[in-house]
Amino acid sequence: MGRKYNWGILGAGRIAGKFSNGLKLLQNANLYAVGSTDIGRAEKFAMDYGFQKSFGSYEEFLSDPDLDIVYIATPHSHHKQHTLLCLKHNKAVLCEKAFAINTEEVKEMTGEATKRKIFLMEALWPPFQPMYRKAVEILEKGEIGDIIHINSRFSFRPPYDANDRKFNPLLGGGALLDIGIYPVMDILQFMGVPSLIKAEASFAPTGVEDTLTGIFKYPDGRMASLYCSFLTHSGTGTDIYCSNGNLIIKRVPDGSQYLAVEIAGKEKEIFIFNPEFRGYHFEAEEVMKCLDEGKVESNVVPLSFSLNLINTLDRIRDIAGIRYK
Repeated sequence: MGRKYNWGILGAGRIAGKFSNGLKLLQNANLYAVGSTDIGRAEKFAMDYGFQKSFGSYEEFLSDPDLDIVYIATPHSHHKQHTLLCLKHNKAVLCEKAFAINTEEVKEMTGEATKRKIFLMEALWPPFQPMYRKAVEILEKGEIGDIIHINSRFSFRPPYDANDRKFNPLLGGGALLDIGIYPVMDILQFMGVPSLIKAEASFAPTGVEDTLTGIFKYPDGRMASLYCSFLTHSGTGTDIYCSNGNLIIKRVPDGSQYLAVEIAGKEKEIFIFNPEFRGYHFEAEEVMKCLDEGKVESNVVPLSFSLNLINTLDRIRDIAGIRYK
């Protein structure tokens, strides 16, 4: 274990609570401070999750000299602003997905981090999870063959509320950035950036997309399909079809992780993983490991991957006619 780091939470919402529970699993992570624009909200969050300090101003929060790392958990629409503010105060940053609203914003964020030589990483959950790492291990062994097609999906049916972040265009709402980012990320991780994208969307009354489906095509003829929606309950899953078998990855409702391995001529294998607090601590662990090693970005989720991801999301939005106000 390296040095102990003081963590701060910027944005005291639901996902920040889940992440904070994960931090408690790490001996080198100290739950240090919470920053919010509402001091009452910050104080309650600090009390609920065991942080030492609370602030009702982001500037005051970031001016604390003992704060080492900030986890940003505000809406997508505010990620650029808050990341740049953290970098200005020389704080290492783990920013929740989607990294920002568009490629231009992500370029500004990554450019500033690179210029200042300060650590920055997008908080992409799957690549650090045991089901994902096991799938990568199996693919690298080669017995299952080459990836031919991927079918990835994520949907659930939240109650419709025009003011809710998911349906509010002013907050970067819509299915694509909220949950569609996961299927897109899986496809990019396993197959790379597509040469051609086709996509169609349907829209909620607020104008944000409530459902999106898409096809990725690659120069060698391979394809991948994605689906995300606030209108159905497909859950989360990625099916990887290979030349000699299949990998079926999914997260089940109780939070456990499921991986089925089907290789031609062999008995089907099933792996079930149940990381504590759904594995949110793995991202924090990676940040501190990188800082111990003097790195300013992660090899698992490098800034180049985040740029490819947001650029792909921009391509999908343009093709499907999705606009933010």
